[in-house]
Order: sequence, then structure tokens, then C-alpha cells
Amino acid sequence: MIHYAGHEIKVVREVDCVVVGGGTSGVTAAYTAASEGVDTLLIEKTIALGGTQTNALVSPMMPTHVQPRGVNRYILDRLEERGVKTDDGTTNCRWFNVETLTSLLDELLEQVGCQVLYDAVVIDVLKDDDAITHLIVQTCAGLVAIQTQTVIDASADAVVARVSDIPTSSGDENGHNQQMTFRFEMGGVDLARVRDYVLGLGETFCQIEDPNFFEIVMVPGKGHVLEGLFRDGLATGELTADDLKYFQGFTQPGKPGVFSFNCPHIPGLTDTTDPFARSEAVRIGRQMMQRLSRFLVRHLPGFESAFLLKEATQLGIRESYRIQGKYVLSETDYANRARFHDAIAKGDWYVDVHRVKGDEALPKKYTAGEYYEIPYRALIVNEVTNVIFAGRHISSTFLMQASLRIQPTLRDVGEATGLAVALALKTKTALNELDGRLIRERMEVLQ
Repeated sequence: MIHYAGHEIKVVREVDCVVVGGGTSGVTAAYTAASEGVDTLLIEKTIALGGTQTNALVSPMMPTHVQPRGVNRYILDRLEERGVKTDDGTTNCRWFNVETLTSLLDELLEQVGCQVLYDAVVIDVLKDDDAITHLIVQTCAGLVAIQTQTVIDASADAVVARVSDIPTSSGDENGHNQQMTFRFEMGGVDLARVRDYVLGLGETFCQIEDPNFFEIVMVPGKGHVLEGLFRDGLATGELTADDLKYFQGFTQPGKPGVFSFNCPHIPGLTDTTDPFARSEAVRIGRQMMQRLSRFLVRHLPGFESAFLLKEATQLGIRESYRIQGKYVLSETDYANRARFHDAIAKGDWYVDVHRVKGDEALPKKYTAGEYYEIPYRALIVNEVTNVIFAGRHISSTFLMQASLRIQPTLRDVGEATGLAVALALKTKTALNELDGRLIRERMEVLQ
């Protein structure tokens, strides 16, 4: 038992490492640490691993010329074994469907002996000087404590950092975060009919040759052939101007007749760190997806028998809090294709800013084969010795975060943190004093 906030709290586990958050980075972090023999517990606030990939329905993985490696490659291979084709043969996207990925990740952690505590939220930490000793967790049994030697904060919202008084930042120069999305899926879609209709109108955006993969998109003023159809919906009152701002849908491998939509984008809300704003985004987004799904059934050939299959169980949050680590990655690093002696991952996604208000000139996209590196120092902080960070909230500027946040990159970052924890425990070295070059050697990022 420990004393916390006037209460006696039961210590329910003592482990070597706690991973907070079972999302894109958290799973690879936990899998790697446990594979290295570290007694690891992963704490997940939902009841499904995968984070935005599964709970926010963010599929497919965005395209990258950085070839899959390590745990990321292993996950893709296991999906293929289960009949989920991850390569469309044309783009550099990596495809999946939610249900198969969720089940697979659960089994992978079980195989390496990593226990998962679902439906649990970290609310505080206890520290001894500059090291975390316990995490305070809200569970169905009330408050409990987990004793640990190391912590990987893969929470995406920098939860451990903020309760540990580690400096964080949020948003752009005006404090505005990237736009939120509330995704959904529709079933009963006749893919062949959709493809024939859209391509018959002369759409050139989707060039995927495999007939089982397809993408539909409409952004006003970009020359997409569906714009006229959507503007007709606006004229009849079936859609609103906000519904037209961004529309995109993808097929789901292993789920015939299903489309997953990267929309609606929630208008007008600029603060993803405000719990009331997130709640309002759910309300607004649900109304938008109802309008969009009804409109598609009525007017888009191939959707005549379609139906709203599911809503995401969490919002698509592109950016909220970011830690201020020993190194802050910036758009200058992007522009310079930065290289680091302690590099642990590569990135090449463009500076993809989804602003609620306005835009600006951004660094140019890379050509195939160009990349920047992410240093180990962007994952650690000065203030706490035994915590490391994995996910969209690693140390970066607002613009740089818009590049590094994609799933393939963050899977590699998560793997690096798992290796770091194993090495730190083995050598009895603080995580924030570990030589990142040792992790670089294990990650083989330059091969």
C-alpha cells in the first residue's frame, strides 16, 4: 500500500517497465521491451490496441519510401498471413483493417509475455527526486498503483509528462492545434460500380491497379470529378459547406464492400486540449457523418445499398501536446534532411498541416529516397531520468510534428524506446543519460 491524496492505495503490480498507451508507438514499444526480457505492463485507456489506427479508424498507413523494418515489418507480415493484403502494388501506403489489426496486436503482446491492463487511465505519478516510482491508475476497481523502474509515455497526449512537471507545448504560434477528424465506415458498397463511375468521369487521383483497392476524394477547387455532385448536394440542402471542405474514402482489405472515410473534418474548433471542445467535436462530427452517409446512398453510384457500419470510438487527433526534450526537431531539420549521430528512425512524410484557420508556405515535399532522421535526444528530457517518449508528442515544433506523426515512423520510434529501456535496465543507466548511438546500432536505421 502507498499513501496518495489522503488515501491508502494498493500497489497491484511491480514491473520493470510500464508503457502508457497501446497505440501505434505504444504497442511496438511494449512488444520490443518484452521481447528483450523486460517485465512489461502496457496500460491502455480503451479496450482495443492500435490507438488511432483502430479506435479512430485511421487507415491505411500514409505512404513512405522508408522501407518497413523491424517490428513494423513483422506486423505487416502477420497481417498478410491472415489474408489482409497490405501492399496495393502501386502506392507506398500500407493497408490494414481495424478488426484484424486489433486482434493481431493483442496476440503479439501475449506471445512475448507483456500484460495489458485495459480500460485504465493514468492520472498521476509519484516520484523520488527525479525518477518516477509509481503510476496512479484509475480502473474499474478504483485507484490503484503500479510500481515501476522505467516508463514509456506513449499516451499521445503526453500524459506522464504533464503530471511529472515536464515542459510541454501545444499548437502553432497562436496556440491552435491541427484539425480534428471523426471517421466512419460504410458497408454494402459495390466497389466495382464505384470505381467504374468515378474513373468514367475522368478522375486521375487514384491510379491503383489492383481492383480490390480504391480511393475516392473530393477537395473543392482541386479538380476532383466528384465536386459537382457534392455541390449539387449543397444546393439541395442535403449537405452543408463544412461537409464539402474535405472528403476522402478508402477500401478496407479483408472487408469486401467496406469503405473507411477520412472525414468529416471538424470545423471551427482550434483547441484539441480542451475536453469540452473534444466533446463538441463528437456532437458536430456525428451530425456530419449522418449527412454524408445519407447523401452517398442517395447519389453516388455503388452506394445504393450501403449503410453506416460504424463510427470511430475516438476522435482523430493529429496534434495536442508535445514534450520539450533534449533536442527539439524543427522544420529546419526537415528542410535540411537532417542527420544525427544518435538517429533512431527516419521520416519522409511532408509537412502535412490540417489547420482550422489559414495556412502558409510550407517546406517542399521530398522526392523518393530523401529523408530526415529523428534523434534519440528528441525522446528524452532533462527533468525525469527514467521516462522516455514515443508517439506524436515527441520533442518537435508544430510544423515538424505534422511530418513525423505518421504511423510507419512512429512504429519505429516505439521500437527504439523499447530497446532503450532494455539497455538502460541492463546497464543500470538512466534513460536520459543513455548513449543514443547504441540504440541507433540496434535499429540499423541507415541500412
